[in-house]
Amino acid sequence: MMRFAIAATALALWAGAAHAEKIGPDCTLKGLPLRGDVQVVDSFPDLKVQIVESFPDLKVKAVESFPDDCGEWRFVDSFPDFKIQYVDSFPDLTIRFVESFPGLP
Repeated sequence: MMRFAIAATALALWAGAAHAEKIGPDCTLKGLPLRGDVQVVDSFPDLKVQIVESFPDLKVKAVESFPDDCGEWRFVDSFPDFKIQYVDSFPDLTIRFVESFPGLP
């Protein structure tokens, strides 16, 4: 029983370490500001993103203009500030779409 507890603890620590990098206090991840014009791509993204319902790394509000604040994204087809790819596992970032109060949870 003790071996199981040790193995479970080790697995939890490993899974935590494998999780996404922390978003900086300046709302950046991997040197990218998490605001601005975003293009969804199928390959070669800057960030892999998973949409979740609870405990997101970032709350995102889709806007039509002036995506100047943390978590405000304007989706574009060209000239993005960064590119994302939606994934079901191993994301760089988990997000939840919101209607108000975007940014860090």
